[in-house]
Amino acid sequence: MCQPARCANCGKTTWTGCGEHVADVKAQVRAEDWCTCAQPVAS
Repeated sequence: MCQPARCANCGKTTWTGCGEHVADVKAQVRAEDWCTCAQPVAS
């Protein structure tokens, strides 16, 4: 199961987990708070 995580690069929300539930995590986060880094680093 995927869950929200903070990106160590930008501090915005990204995800961690299996990758199959990213849409569910993204649905919980405002668009302006979602990480857009090329390679997010979950912390």
